[in-house]
Amino acid sequence: MTHSLRKYMLAAASALALAVATPALAATELTVQRFFGACDAEFGTNTDVSKAVGECGIITSLINKFNADNPDVHVIVTTVEWPGYDQLTAQFAAGDPPDIVTVHHSVLGDYQSKGLLMPLDDLLKTVGVSPSDFTDASLSGVTKDGKIHGLPIDNWTMLFHVNLDLFKKAGLVNADGTPKLPASVDELMAQAKQFKEKTGKPYFVQNLANEVALYTRNLYTYLFQQDSDFFADPKQVKMNTAEAKKVLEMYKAIYDNDDTTKDLDYAASINAFLAGEGGVHLNGTWVIGDYTASSETSGTALNAGGYAVYPYPQLFSGKKAQYADGHSWAVSQKDRTPEEEAAIGKFLKFFNDNDYEWSRTGHLPAVKAVLESDAFKKLPHRDTIAPIATLGTPLPSTVQRQFAIQDIIGQEMNAAITGQKEIDAALADMESRINELLANI
Repeated sequence: MTHSLRKYMLAAASALALAVATPALAATELTVQRFFGACDAEFGTNTDVSKAVGECGIITSLINKFNADNPDVHVIVTTVEWPGYDQLTAQFAAGDPPDIVTVHHSVLGDYQSKGLLMPLDDLLKTVGVSPSDFTDASLSGVTKDGKIHGLPIDNWTMLFHVNLDLFKKAGLVNADGTPKLPASVDELMAQAKQFKEKTGKPYFVQNLANEVALYTRNLYTYLFQQDSDFFADPKQVKMNTAEAKKVLEMYKAIYDNDDTTKDLDYAASINAFLAGEGGVHLNGTWVIGDYTASSETSGTALNAGGYAVYPYPQLFSGKKAQYADGHSWAVSQKDRTPEEEAAIGKFLKFFNDNDYEWSRTGHLPAVKAVLESDAFKKLPHRDTIAPIATLGTPLPSTVQRQFAIQDIIGQEMNAAITGQKEIDAALADMESRINELLANI
């Protein structure tokens, strides 16, 4: 064999080996970071989204299906502990953020204001997704400085999840079997007293251990219902007010009267409600699917007499409102190839097209056509939570550091409600701490 022939054959063999090792069309890889929990044991390989339940099950199955339906794109998923923003901030600081990440509407501004998120208007247009497709609430939630900075996938809020069996035992049901919900603070306190006397259980199931978000969301709702414009200036809050004091006094009375669970964290509060340990669980839209499934399972506490869910009752005489937020897919700002941008566009369109499946969690759809569809309206309890579409009220979009503010409010409310601080002192500290935070952005 001549040297030249041997050289040619070796080159041909190398080329053949490379061709075998490398697919003709290598998939474009995208890194996706999300919260919503981990459930790979149950849904890690599931691609039939209709069989999935709950936030984790549905989002896991949706991404599985996207990968299966799009062999030219491969999504690599990292699941973070809720809400994951400390990790995301560190990733941006290190110059290595995920391509796509779950971000609350209320948090988008923190990253958008620093130029860290990609405006999506042009990309969404290329895949046929129009701003007019979105509900007003979801579009306003993701629009910052006139540009869309996240694909909205829902709006969510807190709700009254009701154990109807215990409400019947407490004599708190109407003639049609629906629960009697209070229409004032005095009615709430009277119902809670009656409930405990009749059932021996607390009216509320709350997760008050290691918790800040619940306190804050409750406060926002009942400030809105008193027409309190506490963030008239997005850089200076007014919390040391008569309106805020009324809310804290109400929740402290509930705590002092043992009308609520006290030492439960989030997971324990869910288990307590499912076990029938209280009448009303204060939790979000996201558990409707799981609680409905429990109510349809023989032998469970929610199956015994039924499960119902409603917006928070109107306890004050101001506007009908309650705090709401939403989830979105945001895209980090960095240099990408046309193929990578196209892959991101595919992913966003896929989630937009499957907004109905996501709405089965209990969240309100971000897509107008889904919200108005018969399929959505036929889902359990959507008739009772439908008012959220008009009741839901976010903080002004210009308010930054909303999750940090949430922590401060929750810490101070906890101190006041559990008796570690006087209410007036807690409100004064709450206001000064928030304003110091905002002054140093």
